[in-house]
Amino acid sequence: MCAIQLSGIQKGFGSTSVLSGVDLSIEQGEFCVFIGPSGCGKSTLLRIIAGLEDPSEGDIRIDGVRVNHLEPAKRDVAMVFQSYALYPHMTVKQNLEFGLKHQKLLTAEIDKRVAAAAETLHLTPLLERKPGALSGGQRQRVAIGRAIVRKPKVFLFDEPLSNLDATLRVKTRVEIAKLHRALNTTSMIYVTHDQVEAMTLADKIVLLRPLAGQEHMVSIAQVGTPLELYHHPANRFVASFIGSPSMNFIAGEVAALASDGIVTAVAEHQINAAVAPGALKAGDKVTLGIRPEHIELGSGSLTGNVAHVEYLGEHAYVYLETELSRQPLVAKSAHQDIEIGSLLRFNLPATSLHLFDGNDVALPRLLGSVRQAA
Repeated sequence: MCAIQLSGIQKGFGSTSVLSGVDLSIEQGEFCVFIGPSGCGKSTLLRIIAGLEDPSEGDIRIDGVRVNHLEPAKRDVAMVFQSYALYPHMTVKQNLEFGLKHQKLLTAEIDKRVAAAAETLHLTPLLERKPGALSGGQRQRVAIGRAIVRKPKVFLFDEPLSNLDATLRVKTRVEIAKLHRALNTTSMIYVTHDQVEAMTLADKIVLLRPLAGQEHMVSIAQVGTPLELYHHPANRFVASFIGSPSMNFIAGEVAALASDGIVTAVAEHQINAAVAPGALKAGDKVTLGIRPEHIELGSGSLTGNVAHVEYLGEHAYVYLETELSRQPLVAKSAHQDIEIGSLLRFNLPATSLHLFDGNDVALPRLLGSVRQAA
């Protein structure tokens, strides 16, 4: 059953439109992550689902029931904010109990829910402490626990880890993933600007983007699993946003159409891409794209000068200055002995290349290509 259905959601503040015609379905038990550039409306969309903002147009349905008219407390959702928002004068136990007492539940039921949430989030030894005696990660777990005890239909997370240091982010991210598996019938919607959080937590990613020429208006660029967005981006925006370092882009034009893809002309070179031509014809402007890990170093007819090397332990990122592009191409390498200024040969495999037309839309990959099978 579909837990959340958004239909034609639009949102404006005065004369400024923010969200434009958002349609989205989130299934029961699904972990859905909203991601996109800063200011693209991720948190606004989350707040509309929670009832903290009203849509200018469109419908919100939870378990098939239209909830536009319902107050936040009556939507059966629980929200975890970026700030912990704990009561500093209360113990952890009292913070967890507070909302349940407000609902006037029986003491036995309150104790049962608090104990279960504390065990799930490893808070049992901390129940008598106050927030001032907790670390940042512990406080965030209390905030999550306060949502868990309510047993909502939907959990909403608004950048809950952004105030934590790198180590705590990883630990708390793992705890949230475990929590999702433990509560596998409860849907979760998670807002973040962190790609690692999105790629590691999500069943489904919703990537939001500003509309072309209308930087204040936002729409959905692509919806899919993390690997779908990574390996099969719908357009150049998705390809550039997902992945770190970003996908390399090379401007070219169609030289010829072949049975095994498209031959492109770039500088003085011809480069094959295993994609279906669609409506393209010879002479059309296109953009080639390739991930750093798919550039084959050490062989091939193309050459580049090593401008910079980033060593990251088990691998390195090599920045190559070439005649193919004004920007250096970034290639991933397992070698640790690459010298700056050296000349390297490299190859751009046809089966690893993406191709974007003049409107920056990705062309479908041919069956048999490496990425098509991924």
